[in-house]
Amino acid sequence: MEYFILPDLKYDYNALKPYISEEQLRIHHDKHHKAYVDAANKILEKLESARKENLEIDQKAELKALSFNIGGVILHSLFWENMGPEKEVRKEPEGNLKEAIDKEFGSFERFKKEFSDAASTIEGPGWTTLSYDWLTKRLFINQIEKHNDVLYPTDYILLVLDMWEHAYYLDYKSEKKKFIDAFWNILNWEEVEKRFEGKQ
Repeated sequence: MEYFILPDLKYDYNALKPYISEEQLRIHHDKHHKAYVDAANKILEKLESARKENLEIDQKAELKALSFNIGGVILHSLFWENMGPEKEVRKEPEGNLKEAIDKEFGSFERFKKEFSDAASTIEGPGWTTLSYDWLTKRLFINQIEKHNDVLYPTDYILLVLDMWEHAYYLDYKSEKKKFIDAFWNILNWEEVEKRFEGKQ
């Protein structure tokens, strides 16, 4: 039984060139993201089987692995939606999201610098996110280690950037700052704005 499925991309594999190559995108989506989908489904099947047969399971190990893989599934799904062909996306946010960014960070350029700095200073594999906290009604930039989502309980993720090496190494080798700079050219602000509006 499939609990999670690998989502199709909303654009062609070569649509993000020259910032992300077709080869890089195919490997990232078809291999790495699929691996998290398959692993999460396998663990859920194992848990379901153990419950039906009344078998003992190592809760700590299985639930930790499940959390890791589901995190990988969800964050990658958000990541694909965050991007689009350069000719189809805007360079900056508009409307209510722009106002919220200006209010929280002072300016879009300041937000962009803080987000880029957060992405470039992640220790090891991980993600950088922009989230909206509906309790305090504030925007937060976060670093996520691996796929372990440790955001505030009232946070809603608006924007993600994958900083695992498998996201950029074929195209940029160890120069991850170049990958971060490239990301801003294909960032789909319309999608981020939709998520923001949905949480207001």
